[in-house]
Amino acid sequence: MKLIEVALPLDAINKASVREKSLRHGHPSTLHLWWARQPLAACRAVLWASLVDDPSAHPERFPTEEDQAEERERLFGILEDLVVWENSNNPDVLREARAEIQRCFDGKLPAVLDPFAGGGSIPLEAQRFGLRALAGDLNPVAVLINRAMVEIPQRFAGRPPVHPDKGNDLSVRSREQSEDYKWSRAEGLAADVRAYGAWMRDEAERRIGHLYPDVVAPDGEKLTPIAWLWARTVPSPDPAWDGDVPLVQSWTLRKAKKGKPEVWVEPVVDSSSRTISYKLNYGGSRGGVRAPTVRRGNGACVATSAAIPVEYTRAEGRAGRMGAHLLAVVGKGAKGRVYCEPAPADFNACREAVKSSADAWKPAGSLPPRGKGLGLNVQNYGVEEWWQLFTDRQLAALTTFSDLLDEVHGRVLEDAKTAGLADDGVRLREGGTGASAYADAVVTYLALVVDKCAGYWSNLVIWNSGNETLTQVFGRQAVSMVWDYAEGNPFSSSSGNWMAMVNWVGKVIDNLPSLGVAEVCQQDARVQARNARGVVVSTAPPYYDNTGYADISDFFYVWMRRNLGDVWPEECATLLTPKALELIADSSRHESKQDAKEYFESGMAEFMSEVVSAQHPDVPATVYYAYKATEYSEDGRIRSTGWSTFLQAVIDAGLQVTATWPLRTALVNRLLSLGTNALASSIVLVCRPRPSSAPLATRSEFIAALRGELPDAIKILQSGNLAPADLPQSTIGPGIGVFSRYAKVVEASGASMPVSDALAVINEVLDDVLHGVESELDSDSRFALDWYEQYGFEPGPFGDADIIARAKNISVAGVEEAGIGEASGGEFRLFKRSELEELDANWDPASDTRLTAWEALQYLVARLEQSESQAALLLARLGGVGDRARQLAYLLHKIASDKRWAEEALAYNSLILVWQVLRATPPRVTQLLMG
Repeated sequence: MKLIEVALPLDAINKASVREKSLRHGHPSTLHLWWARQPLAACRAVLWASLVDDPSAHPERFPTEEDQAEERERLFGILEDLVVWENSNNPDVLREARAEIQRCFDGKLPAVLDPFAGGGSIPLEAQRFGLRALAGDLNPVAVLINRAMVEIPQRFAGRPPVHPDKGNDLSVRSREQSEDYKWSRAEGLAADVRAYGAWMRDEAERRIGHLYPDVVAPDGEKLTPIAWLWARTVPSPDPAWDGDVPLVQSWTLRKAKKGKPEVWVEPVVDSSSRTISYKLNYGGSRGGVRAPTVRRGNGACVATSAAIPVEYTRAEGRAGRMGAHLLAVVGKGAKGRVYCEPAPADFNACREAVKSSADAWKPAGSLPPRGKGLGLNVQNYGVEEWWQLFTDRQLAALTTFSDLLDEVHGRVLEDAKTAGLADDGVRLREGGTGASAYADAVVTYLALVVDKCAGYWSNLVIWNSGNETLTQVFGRQAVSMVWDYAEGNPFSSSSGNWMAMVNWVGKVIDNLPSLGVAEVCQQDARVQARNARGVVVSTAPPYYDNTGYADISDFFYVWMRRNLGDVWPEECATLLTPKALELIADSSRHESKQDAKEYFESGMAEFMSEVVSAQHPDVPATVYYAYKATEYSEDGRIRSTGWSTFLQAVIDAGLQVTATWPLRTALVNRLLSLGTNALASSIVLVCRPRPSSAPLATRSEFIAALRGELPDAIKILQSGNLAPADLPQSTIGPGIGVFSRYAKVVEASGASMPVSDALAVINEVLDDVLHGVESELDSDSRFALDWYEQYGFEPGPFGDADIIARAKNISVAGVEEAGIGEASGGEFRLFKRSELEELDANWDPASDTRLTAWEALQYLVARLEQSESQAALLLARLGGVGDRARQLAYLLHKIASDKRWAEEALAYNSLILVWQVLRATPPRVTQLLMG
């Protein structure tokens, strides 16, 4: 039995994981964008706890529960130190953690396999422990990210830089220090990436710097431009206006700050000349021009106010008649950003860019057809090729830096030879460590810099008027149309510039571990698992239909293929990333949603079956799964897809779930709006192969086993300092563990119980154990009860609401549909009684399509505040639901009393005190009240 199968200091792990999302300098996530990347803290904790024995596995050393608890606390202490970001490369902390692993394996350490490696967090953490890391992915972008993280650094660890100007301030150490300094990890490689990146910047500016003219401030001072702010245009559909009109989401360039007024653009319409110009304003009145001219594709003509339907906008885009107007230019002044109206030099530079790009190379590759591709909608507006997501000037910049990579390779090769590296001609892809391989390595990282720049040098980049910076393309996991966009300056010192990206990459390389051996391959996960034996599988498979990784990663791949085709020819062999074998439920690739669902289910079942054969016999597999629940109704019962589908695949493959842990893996204060496919948390399943001799069980035997085993399991879980929001999902682990112990659970009809039904049964028994009478409440009310215990009627993090809802087998969207609360701005809150009355003063339980005990209780209390007769009337209408509302009142009264919420406790107490009076209201009076 491993520690992860018994207990975890989950609160410490979650805090470290959430904090990690706000870290930047040196964090691997800044090497290259990847979606739904798992936090290092979570992966480190899960991997370590799955390799280290729980004290209960050694009764000879820890014979009593007290002994085991004491040892568990010691292990928790190691783990709590281990997940702290600042300890990522702390030799003392890592040495202690590795010693515990080695003690459990007598020095024969297993390899760790992640065949859905994605952003590379799991292989990286395996390498940090000195383990052999086996990483794989079907997507070439993910493969090259992993190579850059776990293969290349350890190959060139401990070497000084080869660049001749080691005294350059871009190096990690000065010339004097570097002479005697012992370069650790891949610091020397990082220094070279910075040095050659700086050369590329200077050379690119020499070639295309004229395309980025200085901006002239109102006082005549010449400033370095930061960004040019544009708005897309379409011809006005109004015959009265013969010309293009802007589609603007926001006219604000800078929000008002302390000591700085708001800056906004005012369109000036000249009816006589049929032209539109743009005037900058600072503070003051907006002259009535406040509303955007486009929202969700539907717009209005700024000249005549005529409607511009989204269908018209799309048609004009597809016809090639969508243009752009330059609204303003942002410069860097001594005291901050300076906003200027466009000058002739700005328009001349744009015309020069058009000329220079006319016959220049453009990234090849088509987007999926309209209506296809998860997370893609720009095709509706005529964007059919990836190069169309860039302006002519952006294409000129990206191709110039790309062209320079060939020259960098030659320079590094010669400098490496001069520095004494072997001139063996063996390339990086062939396992080389000499001069040729080193040149390949430097170019690989600088090509990733080009990719990072593409994310900021696109016509889908937004100007953040609050921070006054560029916001990269993937603010969410999609490629979506942007109406007013920002075009950055590669040669500035502000957001999105070339050297900023070089330095981000350099900092990551500085901090990457270089222990262990790593092997990365481009391969289908099922094949890689099939070819592995005796490994520790730890992986995060695709999340049903959340993200179309292959489709959106083509945004980067079209550049990567051009820049790294010589260095990594096999990974860059296809025109676009492989799509056919991607294991997601994308209905646009199949005949129907059902076909897509079946493809995902069968593929995941096949993968899980391979895990059974590949997994190390003494270690559980750990599988991360995150999903935004999609509700559907079946026989009047609320279910959620994805989560139960995934669990079913695990169990059908012959795996037994021994634990589940909810890990917070994402912040909720991001650009992502609620209702999108943002992943707020991951559920980690801990699995072992189920013995072939596993027995059958009846439904009643299954329930009896649950009732017999869950109380002790919950006691141990609570000893690990679980947050209340995490306890329900964590306790599903022991429940599914019982269910998956059997070959199958047989219903009275003779059918095998599906996981979705098992989850419902487990929830019922867990509720009975945890909350007693709460199990009689509907799922929405149980959600509200848990939320109330933590936050009352105050708003709280959406992630907590998502975890609690999933544990009840519902979704936050479903809770909103029930009418008891709302999600907004990254938070969730329950409606107060006064708000319920305002929303529906004539609420009638008979017409409520999703009736909850929570609503019944809150309306009862509200009506009682009006009069006993009104409460009696409602109670008569509620019937049996009223009894459940009474049970809930007892629970809420206890919570309110414990929290010292005096008014709340009094409200529920008052209702309980008069309950019998309300019930005893004579039938005749009730009839009169009901009219």
